[in-house]
Amino acid sequence: MSDVILIGAGVGGADPQALQLRLANRHGLIAGATGTGKTVTLQRIVEGFSAAGVPCFVADVKGDLAGLAMAGSATAKTYAAFSARAAEVGDTDWRSRDNPTQFWDLFGEQGHPIRTTATEMGPLLLPRLLDLSEAQEGVLAIAFHVADEEGLPLIDLDDLQAMLADVAGRAGELTTTYGNVTKQSVGAIQRALLQLRSQGADHFFGEPALDLDDFIAVDDKGRGVVNVLAADKLMASPQLYATFLLWLLSELFEALPEVGDPDKPKLCFFFDEAHLLFDNAPAALLTKIEQVVRLIRSKGVGVYFITQNPLDIPDKVAGQLGNRVQHALRAFTPRDQAAVRAAAETFRPRPGLDVAAAITELKVGEALVSLLQPDGSPAPVARTLIAPPGSRVGPITPEERGVLIETDAVGDKYDHAVDRESAEEMLAAKTQESAAAAAESKAAGAAEKTAAAQAKEDARAERARLAVERAVQRDQERAEAAARREAGRAQTSDPWAKMATSAARSASSSIGRQVANEIGREVFGTSSRRRSSASSGGGLIGSVARSILGNLLRGR
Repeated sequence: MSDVILIGAGVGGADPQALQLRLANRHGLIAGATGTGKTVTLQRIVEGFSAAGVPCFVADVKGDLAGLAMAGSATAKTYAAFSARAAEVGDTDWRSRDNPTQFWDLFGEQGHPIRTTATEMGPLLLPRLLDLSEAQEGVLAIAFHVADEEGLPLIDLDDLQAMLADVAGRAGELTTTYGNVTKQSVGAIQRALLQLRSQGADHFFGEPALDLDDFIAVDDKGRGVVNVLAADKLMASPQLYATFLLWLLSELFEALPEVGDPDKPKLCFFFDEAHLLFDNAPAALLTKIEQVVRLIRSKGVGVYFITQNPLDIPDKVAGQLGNRVQHALRAFTPRDQAAVRAAAETFRPRPGLDVAAAITELKVGEALVSLLQPDGSPAPVARTLIAPPGSRVGPITPEERGVLIETDAVGDKYDHAVDRESAEEMLAAKTQESAAAAAESKAAGAAEKTAAAQAKEDARAERARLAVERAVQRDQERAEAAARREAGRAQTSDPWAKMATSAARSASSSIGRQVANEIGREVFGTSSRRRSSASSGGGLIGSVARSILGNLLRGR
């Protein structure tokens, strides 16, 4: 039976119920009221996939699915009951066993962090998730394109928000090239990102990003790795949970090749408490889940939903679920009664079995099971005793979880965030460079103004100096002129000096003789009648005149 997973033994003459691995990618549903055994059934199926080498992803909302990592203890109160049930359903291979498990947590508290980059999320998924308008979606696409063109890595939300701010600042430049960019659209996107950030998206966007090869892995014994996502805290942040699932499903859809109908799935998803997933889920997530359920089958991926009421699953999704396990429902309210009827109508009927009545009568550990047969058709519904799991039923201790996290195949590959240079730092550096250039230009302009002012001041000082020198020179010239005038006046008041001056002037004009005659006449009173006598003494008079003239000229 290596090509099937035993679900349990049929009651009332029905055959054993086994899930065909070849048809396991036709998806499935496990439904039932609280406390009817859904978690045990889920563990049984996950263990079967892991043993067959099929990796699984399990969203652990209540924390009890972590027990998949530990073997069931012989001292646990369920051990004896499980052992007896295994013998009752004919599971001769049953034993306590663990499963290779990797724990993940978007917040990095109960497992390895799961991260992706804003670039990997891309301008197609984010607008759907953020419920952006067509215009806002266009602006976001421009931001991603410009970042790619300019080599600006968009890793986390800080990078994306910095890029949007840069685009808004360059709106005039970008509008003519890529289309209209308005600050109103950028502001609306920023608000949507802020809301996403408030739910803890900072933990999801970053590096190192998850490598899907670490998610779709088998251990050294060929068992599929069970990836358990701690979702108890995550469910309080529905938009973040939707972001993660939207990204993961899209990545798987794009990365996995078409394989048609493989002998067994490449990966199986199990969404526990699926009603929490669909309640108030963004339309983009519902559309993506519907698309994945319809199309990802050909990629070898199976999707299984675990919920209390089958009506929790949207009709478009429920119609794609070929393998069904229905635990007991309580028909206490009109909605419960409607759920019972809806569940009963989804099964292929079995003669002699009142499905609607059976749903309300099932005991814990019993279920109505309808699985796809080898030819792909649904088997008639059968009341079934569910086979027990070999792993622990219930949560594990924090110490056990810590050891498992430290010793799994992933190690500490994702435990430490990497903050490499990206768009935010590059844009900040660009802004600083622009600011520095502007400051340098401003400083150069100020220096030029200072130099011009200094040159102007130096010229003014030089003009002042020259003016002072000219004033001093004028004062000196005036003083000299005044001295000369004073000396002239002094000479004019002394008749002898006046005559001497006149004589000196005459002498300087080669008329010394006439001056001498004049002096002689003044001294001796010589008249024209006595000129001949005076002429005879002319030598003496000339000598005296020259002596007088010399003394006058020497200031005597």
